Amino acid sequence: MKDNPVLYNYFRSSTSVRVRIALNLKNINYEYIALHLRKKEHQSDEYLKINPYGLLPTLKFPSGITLNQSLAILEYLDEVYPTPSILPLNPIDRAKVRSMAYAIALEIHPLNNLHVLNHLKDDFMADEVKIKSWFSKWVHKAFSPFEKILENDKKGGYYCFGDTPTLADICLFSQVVNNVRFDVDLSKYPNINSIYERCLTNDAFIKALPKNQPDAE
Repeated sequence: MKDNPVLYNYFRSSTSVRVRIALNLKNINYEYIALHLRKKEHQSDEYLKINPYGLLPTLKFPSGITLNQSLAILEYLDEVYPTPSILPLNPIDRAKVRSMAYAIALEIHPLNNLHVLNHLKDDFMADEVKIKSWFSKWVHKAFSPFEKILENDKKGGYYCFGDTPTLADICLFSQVVNNVRFDVDLSKYPNINSIYERCLTNDAFIKALPKNQPDAE
């Protein structure tokens, strides 16, 4: 294990799911270190020395290289471990896949992150119903155009872009997994649902599911 990277993560964190999928796809063995978000273990002095932002996930390599922010980690892994690639070779195709991934990672996740939901609960007295409504609002705002893109894209295949998983599938799958906890109605998104179901036949995605992690509750 000393030669493997160390992943600091939380079983239910969608950004942690993203990195676990990529590590699995690329057959990279790693050491799993669990930090419980609701117990604020990611805010300990010890962890803040590793990641001053106090966020998850963080990937630390034996060389001393330490990376945070899931998208940066995913792109680094694709550059250093290029097979199988999670980004197309063609620059235009790469941009399209990034655009799809960013629609999830930048338009949904920042608004529905745990610290935002806690802020709504603690400072604005939002109950569970209102929090679920907030969560669903931002999912639908991004999923509706995402579904249209999947429907109209001539380069579509088994996954979001072609017949192999890409950065877009990693982000989409992780978001759908998170949606279940908040009772988001996904019945209007047949293409998204099909891709999600297809990912569930891929061991790399299955192994990354929250329920399959050592700290799962």
